[in-house]
Amino acid sequence: MESIYQLRLTDLENYFLEHNDKKFHASQLFDWLYKKRIKSFDEVGNIKKETLEVLKRDYFLKPLNILKKEEDQDVNKYLFELVDGEKIEAVLMRHDYGTSICVSSQVGCNMGCSFCESGRRKKIRNLTAGEMVQQILEVEEDIKMRISHVVVMGIGEPFDNYENLTRFIEIINHPKGLEIGSRHITVSTCGIIPKIEEFMNFPYQVNLAISLHAPNDTLRKQLMPIAKVYPLEDLLSCLKRYLAKTSRRLTFEYILLKDINDHEEDALELAKLLKGINGYVNLIPYNETTHIDYKRSTPLQIMKFYDILKKNKIPVTIRREFGSKISAACGQLRSRKEEV
Repeated sequence: MESIYQLRLTDLENYFLEHNDKKFHASQLFDWLYKKRIKSFDEVGNIKKETLEVLKRDYFLKPLNILKKEEDQDVNKYLFELVDGEKIEAVLMRHDYGTSICVSSQVGCNMGCSFCESGRRKKIRNLTAGEMVQQILEVEEDIKMRISHVVVMGIGEPFDNYENLTRFIEIINHPKGLEIGSRHITVSTCGIIPKIEEFMNFPYQVNLAISLHAPNDTLRKQLMPIAKVYPLEDLLSCLKRYLAKTSRRLTFEYILLKDINDHEEDALELAKLLKGINGYVNLIPYNETTHIDYKRSTPLQIMKFYDILKKNKIPVTIRREFGSKISAACGQLRSRKEEV
């Protein structure tokens, strides 16, 4: 048995047809799930009881269990318990343009980035599309507001869970689903080239963010083991093909680590690497954790790095900080209750 939220509208249509029922019941059920937000199949009023009994045998509506909620200014962090007892976290952020949620895609992570708290626990399993959808549903119910933007940047590497990721996007983007616009959805990857190649053919205008964090392979391999498999030259070549195919501007995420990757020569090398590429650099002040020794770059060094990119005509921003007081900031999410 699996979650009903795992199914796209087309999956539900096929399900009803396979059970000698009406295809349009799929749209009706989507309405009950995503507009009326039912808690039980018994609340469905326009599908016959016999059909609902079959649905109950095949699918469940069980919500994710919120074990803990922490709040900081403009931020809520949620610790969820999954149906098998595993734990994940998601973060709600309030902006002047709306509300966004950072969702997790895996329990644990196999990418092993040395600066990331989430990756300290090896991947236990992928999240289903339904478990990703339910992070949004549960947070919306908690705040009594609609979430307008989604970033898949929580625990896990989204492209290491590609099938569930794309299914999730289809469900939350659908007009009869959560109706979140494609351009309000951003997926972050550390650079799994075969999946980027696949994603460039994905027929949704979803934003792509690349976790870069170093301007050369030598340094990147020290920080991110994925660089040993997919070197920067190959990654940049792939991204240029992605841009040619999609015309969608890229985001390059760059966490600034004190005395590691924040030198002026690093900024110059990064500017040279990204020159002529349709994208911008999002500089991220490092969020320190109790388990990892890296330190945050000084405000002066962050501004020097920023200014060098600006002077070299590289579009750049400094990420607004969210939730560091409750360990809800970038790189701080965990998947164990006892660590939170």
